[in-house]
Amino acid sequence: MAPPIAGETVVSAKRAELAGKGGIMGLISNKKTSAIGLFASLGGLVYGYNQGMFAQILTMHAFVDATQGYAEKTGIKQGILTSILELGAWIGTLFNGYLADAVGRRLTVLIAVVVFCVGVIVQACTQNADYVFGGRFVTGLGVGSLSMIVPLYNAELAPPEIRGSLVAVQQLAITFGIMVSFWIGYGTNYIGGTGATQSDAAWLIPVCIQLAPAIILAVGMMLFMPQSPRHLMNTDREEECLQTLARLRGTSTDDMLVRIEYLEIKSLHMFEREVSAEKYPQWLDGSFSSRFRMGLADYASLVTNKSLFKRTVVACMIMVFQQWNGINAINYYAPFIFDNMQLPGNTTSLLATGVVGIVEFVFTIPAVMWVDQIGRKKILIVGAAGMAICHFIVAGIIGAYQGEFAEHRAAGWTAIVFVWIFVINFAYSWGPVAWIVTSEVFPLSMRAKGVSLGGSSNWLMNFAVATATSPFISASTVGTFVFFGCVTTIAIFYVIWGVPETKGRTLEEMDELFGTTGIAAADAERKHRIESEIGLLALVNMESPVDEKHKGGDEEFVEAKQ
Repeated sequence: MAPPIAGETVVSAKRAELAGKGGIMGLISNKKTSAIGLFASLGGLVYGYNQGMFAQILTMHAFVDATQGYAEKTGIKQGILTSILELGAWIGTLFNGYLADAVGRRLTVLIAVVVFCVGVIVQACTQNADYVFGGRFVTGLGVGSLSMIVPLYNAELAPPEIRGSLVAVQQLAITFGIMVSFWIGYGTNYIGGTGATQSDAAWLIPVCIQLAPAIILAVGMMLFMPQSPRHLMNTDREEECLQTLARLRGTSTDDMLVRIEYLEIKSLHMFEREVSAEKYPQWLDGSFSSRFRMGLADYASLVTNKSLFKRTVVACMIMVFQQWNGINAINYYAPFIFDNMQLPGNTTSLLATGVVGIVEFVFTIPAVMWVDQIGRKKILIVGAAGMAICHFIVAGIIGAYQGEFAEHRAAGWTAIVFVWIFVINFAYSWGPVAWIVTSEVFPLSMRAKGVSLGGSSNWLMNFAVATATSPFISASTVGTFVFFGCVTTIAIFYVIWGVPETKGRTLEEMDELFGTTGIAAADAERKHRIESEIGLLALVNMESPVDEKHKGGDEEFVEAKQ
């Protein structure tokens, strides 16, 4: 038998040989799958739009009146009003994993959209701050679920050669949603004037607009979007899985690529079942209680197992620094920060905020193109250094001219430009790369649980930043930027000494980096054996046809079609 890792490598090589190019050209050649993935990314747009929209309406006179002054000044009240959505999103992500497996990816999206819309409607009916608190919490439940289920759905629909590019579209959709929300808020701010005469429509329109893409996503999901092939396999609907793959790839079930991909999905499903059966033989009755206990035990092992704990620390700390470098402090409170520069009129600060959305969207694109060529650590270090420098420069300018920006307009605009440069440095580095590192440090058998824990850490830190930033700004804008600059500087040294370079590493090499051996090797050996048993390796000419003991691989595939 060939070495375990070789089976995985040759299968991938054979598939790549048949599939052709990845990246942009791969997206173009897989028109149907790409179109489906782009449509599903409406979930990312909804998430990004909601994230940016609230920053705009917080400064609107009509919204301050509607909340009876809660949103008027920076401080703990405004911080909680903003961050309550992130708390809801954290809870939404916790339920997302169970729902996705229990009812399927499409129905989970529908449930998330319904919950999201209920929250938006409650906010639109605002008579006091309680409506905003309740509505934003419920909206957060939906946003949190959408932020996790859409990338999962896209990854499971996409062929391997374009999976990274298609999933990266989600990050672009988020930044596009932020950009759009900033400019819609800038435009509606003029309705009825910008002072006491401002109409409620100024803030109601940005709030209600987000219903449109959410409803379109839900309707499309139920009417014409396919079920995930992976979910079909997990629920033992192998024939549907095969047929769905063929339709997605625009070919027949006899196509070699479809056959390889189908058997890869099947091998991974069998792999996960074997791992669960070996680790938890006492919980194999398929009941909810047993599934819950297995999941809980897996999550516990991320802390109790020494090697897995080291990986968990990396995943969670990366997310801590991704949030505490201050990006969402800018996304949530940019209008208030820019107001301190004494720019002429409320709309000028909103205009400056709109530019934040543009640069964040545009400079996310280079990361998608270059991250596999440059490497993860270099991008994280350079990005953190750029962000820290910008924080300290902005702090210095505010310290020197605070209260005098009306007489020193050039200094105010210089500070704003460095805020934009800060956002640029985040967009190409910590925005997408933190998620890539989190997904790569865990072994195959623990990757899903590990990534979900990292995602949970991200939302908790997001909640903390959104809560703390408004009181920070109220107490000292200079201190706010100095604090974020210091945290980002610490992030540089953490990446240098605490984060391994994951680019191009095999699973075995990742084991060695985290001070253990055997986890990845055992996973690879098990995966190789299963691929041999079901005929995948024979299909790509890795080995001679399967023996009688393991007969049924390619023949089983043919039977499945019949």
